[in-house]
Amino acid sequence: MIEARHLRVLRAVAATGSFSAAGRELGCTQPAVSQQMKALEASVGTPLLVRSGREMRLTQAGEALVRHAAGILSGLTAAEEEVAAIAGLRAGRVRLVSFPSGSSALVPTALAALRADHPGTRVSLEEAEPPESVEALRNGDCDVALAFRYARVPGADQTEEWGDLVVRPLLTDRLVALVPERHRLAHASAVAIGELAAEPWIAGCPRCRGQLVEVCERAGFTPRIDFATDDYPAVVGLVGAGLGVAVLPQLAIESVRPRGARAVTLEPAVRREIVALTLPDLAQVPAVAATLEQLGRAARAK
Repeated sequence: MIEARHLRVLRAVAATGSFSAAGRELGCTQPAVSQQMKALEASVGTPLLVRSGREMRLTQAGEALVRHAAGILSGLTAAEEEVAAIAGLRAGRVRLVSFPSGSSALVPTALAALRADHPGTRVSLEEAEPPESVEALRNGDCDVALAFRYARVPGADQTEEWGDLVVRPLLTDRLVALVPERHRLAHASAVAIGELAAEPWIAGCPRCRGQLVEVCERAGFTPRIDFATDDYPAVVGLVGAGLGVAVLPQLAIESVRPRGARAVTLEPAVRREIVALTLPDLAQVPAVAATLEQLGRAARAK
């Protein structure tokens, strides 16, 4: 294996014409230069220098290696500078995937703070709901995934769901009932989900839809879902138009102006856990660690 330090010594010997002069240029002794040149010749398996008295001249192999050394060493220097910049957060890239309400409620604050502290770090954002976002992380298509899962119910086992990932808990998000402003329960202090059993329902993303059905069935009924959409403003619009009721995360309500609709506390409480996920190796990357930290700060400010 050719080592960069050996190439630097070879270039110095070629430029100065002797081991002693090369040692003076490099700040080391003549025996040290001789030892490193022997090690380099052993690595490449052929002589690189012809010694004639005090003079040195390059062999054909030595000339070829010196010719390539400049590009190799400059490339290594550039690589070292780039890695140092990334390690020092003067540069770097983070690919973030988030679910929509996380994108609107947590990501802007976190990324604005990250840019202010580390303007050389670039963050890209794409939207996806879990489990798609989690699979993107495992497949190497992103570096951080903002995800959620609903609080455990009796008999449910979630211990292995994210067991291979670094999990950064951010906040607990409570679900609320959303009803039209003129609904009979619009001004109630709280509503039991069973009180909405006879209503038409507007459901959200597939995972939220599954959670809705599960909660309703535990309350003794199956919801009649008339509309389903992944778009939270559309859910709010449909409820505001009097076309049904919905259950949405509080985080989603914060990011949408609920015109014509009113949020009511849902009892018993249904909660989801909001987390930032990354891979163990990625958690050591400074830009990823800084992104996780800023997401945590944005969540604590809620």
